[in-house]
Amino acid sequence: MSRRDQIKLTDDEMRGFLNTHRTIIINSIGPDGVPHPMPMWFAYGDDGSVSMTTFSKSQKIKNLERDPRVSLLAEDGTIYEELRAVVLYGAAELIHETEKVADILEQITQRTGGAPGVDPAAFRAGLVKRAEKRTGIRVVPTKIVSWDHRKLGGVY
Repeated sequence: MSRRDQIKLTDDEMRGFLNTHRTIIINSIGPDGVPHPMPMWFAYGDDGSVSMTTFSKSQKIKNLERDPRVSLLAEDGTIYEELRAVVLYGAAELIHETEKVADILEQITQRTGGAPGVDPAAFRAGLVKRAEKRTGIRVVPTKIVSWDHRKLGGVY
């Protein structure tokens, strides 16, 4: 077994890892060809997709309209022996329908603690209002790379 195989996350480990993270880094390709990394709150779907929203006039959206290729990075660890990460590669699907963008905002809000004590109808109305100026981004990974250096037991 290769060292790469030893540290790769299983599907269950990857799901658990992504479900405990609030922030993922999206890398789009800027107009000059240079990667444009930005931290984003996200929703992780049961189908393995990652969804997020951003302002429709943002540089990220301009980049993705020109070239939908992205990589997404979630990572943690402060020393080499603790480093863990998942990198997802794919093409971004842009979502412009206000209700669908509001759905993504709702999923993200639920992941990050919800909106306790808020009237559900008022909460949804607020999400729809926010969604009017936003675009959804959905990525279904075509390639995934992961590692967990903790699996090496301090031997590297």
